Amino acid sequence: MSHSTHEPAPQSKAATNTAQEPEIEYDQEKIDQAGREAEKQEDFFDDHEFNKDLSDQVGVADRRHTLHDGNTIPPIGLGTARMDNGVAEGVVYEALTAGFRLIDTAANYQNESGVGRALKDSLLPREDLFVTTKLPGRDHGTDSVRRSLEGSLQRLQLEKVDLYLIHWPNPQRGLYVESFRTMLELREEGLIGSVGVSNFTPEMVDELIAKVGEAPAVNQVELQPQFQQEALRAHHHGHRVLVEAWAPLGHDSKVINHEWIQEIAADQGRTPAQVILRWHIQNGVVPIPKTSKPGRMAENLDVFGWELSAEQMHRIKLLHTGLSASGLDPWEHEEL
Repeated sequence: MSHSTHEPAPQSKAATNTAQEPEIEYDQEKIDQAGREAEKQEDFFDDHEFNKDLSDQVGVADRRHTLHDGNTIPPIGLGTARMDNGVAEGVVYEALTAGFRLIDTAANYQNESGVGRALKDSLLPREDLFVTTKLPGRDHGTDSVRRSLEGSLQRLQLEKVDLYLIHWPNPQRGLYVESFRTMLELREEGLIGSVGVSNFTPEMVDELIAKVGEAPAVNQVELQPQFQQEALRAHHHGHRVLVEAWAPLGHDSKVINHEWIQEIAADQGRTPAQVILRWHIQNGVVPIPKTSKPGRMAENLDVFGWELSAEQMHRIKLLHTGLSASGLDPWEHEEL
């Protein structure tokens, strides 16, 4: 999962890893301008590499975004937060049967063993699966990153994870640059497919680029119609960082029950959840919805082969409040 409450945060809070390193220049005006330009676009990711017309003609498992490192990722995934091993095993197996291929877990979800059993029992070819897990805050650093990844791989019964994310930046510890650098080294060893982050601000991503020389392939953040993260998306689009959305339907039913969402759903002959997930898809964002119900899984996958009109996209855009539903600030929150 990912969280963010303002974009961008003041530079004075930027993480400091070593006092000798120069301060990172962060061009606030460029980010603000990118956000203003994004607001003029009805379809934010018109020139994104994801070919919507082509993807709508093929099966869910064949639709893919291309990351800046050349790897590909499915356009929608299943979240597993707050599921124990037993629940995760059953839910992930059902999701794979329904057609999901991107499965999102984390060391701190404490369900990697259950996810791993479901992956194995599915009998699906490994190359058809895309598995994401995340580095917990307690394991930021260098050698600790390797140990943490090896533990995740053992629990998942995998030789490689397709996407490894820093779950939270933990800026007070100031170790996310070292962690990211170590993850890139592990990628070169073949233990990781793509390296990304979660809950990072544009400033933090700029710091990684300046100090390590490479942008994360993915940033997974809180994103939904009432918290649209336009400045962050504009920044990431410029650096070819794919945005994933955790809690894409919101933390509660308020967004789904909004009268505008209900009206659009009625006009489209779709559910409110499908409308919101399609809004993510058309914005070039990869949503990671969570559900344990097979019927909902099928609905969540049925967001291709149809589209929202420009007017409907604009109407949803007007739902933005700028307020995080989670209340978790990447500059303040420290994950264990």
